Amino acid sequence: MSQTFAGIPGAVVDDGGLRHLGSPLTEQRALQAGKALAPLGERVVLAVPGEDRLSWLDSLASQAVSRLAPGVSTELLMLDPHGRVQHAASVIDDGHTTWLIADRGDAAGLLEWLRRMRFRLRVDPQDAGEEYAVVGGTRSAVAGLEPASPHGVPLVWIDPWPDVAIGGWGYAPADPHPGAERDWAEAIVTRAEERRLADEARRGAIALAGRDAVEALRLAAWRPGFADVDDRAIPHELDWLRTAVHLDKGCYRGQETVAKVHNLGHPPRRLVALQLDGSASVLPSPGAIVRTVDDEVGHVTSVARHFEQGPIALAIVRRSTSASAELTVDTEDGPIAAAQEMIVPPEAGATANVPRITKLSRRPLAT
Repeated sequence: MSQTFAGIPGAVVDDGGLRHLGSPLTEQRALQAGKALAPLGERVVLAVPGEDRLSWLDSLASQAVSRLAPGVSTELLMLDPHGRVQHAASVIDDGHTTWLIADRGDAAGLLEWLRRMRFRLRVDPQDAGEEYAVVGGTRSAVAGLEPASPHGVPLVWIDPWPDVAIGGWGYAPADPHPGAERDWAEAIVTRAEERRLADEARRGAIALAGRDAVEALRLAAWRPGFADVDDRAIPHELDWLRTAVHLDKGCYRGQETVAKVHNLGHPPRRLVALQLDGSASVLPSPGAIVRTVDDEVGHVTSVARHFEQGPIALAIVRRSTSASAELTVDTEDGPIAAAQEMIVPPEAGATANVPRITKLSRRPLAT
């Protein structure tokens, strides 16, 4: 499927699909303005049909989905018994099937785990990637697509970030939040619709943007993703309680850690945004070490060049790292300076709260 968009002038395609079309910065501007669409080859569609699907997912996941209405968007995490993030997915239900959109590096593991947890319940998790693809953009941009709707509900997931969903909690002290104006939706489309999109792009009838542009806009909005998860990550460290965790729902695996860290303690690490030295010709790679003058304090999780901010990154650092500390990041050409912006404060917990609000864009698109 990664070659669907090959042959478009300037297209650079890899195993994750379309990376860019020769001008990632221009693509970012067009994508943010609603003038381009982004084929998301790195996203995989899973389908969960069955009468017990919502109550079953509710019992497993960090998010409350037992009463999820058709067409309403949310997201969930699957945690291990110690509260560490194992899987993440965007969620939309059409009244008959729950549709999960997961990162390609996580989808197979998520599907395998869901199948192991079926027991005798009426659920049948499936890989729907052969039939369906994912295309992203602003709400107005994806409205020009023909999203899949097997049961009459357009399968368009609307990103709830950064507003605090019902039952969620926000740690970032920024006001306004850098993602406050984020307008992002992901449409599940048939493979035929994906091919139509590619054909129109080859004719110059529509503009596309690649993965590099999508990532840059995500990082600028401080939006966590599975790329920022390592084998120790808990939701609090990424400010993911906002949209992916319901603190007042029933039991699920990892809930004890979620509640204990939030109510009685602080996450051991915290996510920061880094403004990187723009004079450097080389960007750090994910996993690059973040240092203070005297110590290694964390690592980069995601990195991009933004059309306005220049080189930026998200990184996980120790909670004890001073918010005013001078940081550097290792690159193959040597360390570069990095100014940190606080996403999760060192004192994050139940006392670091922003008002709980419901984001209007969580509502389904009009049918």
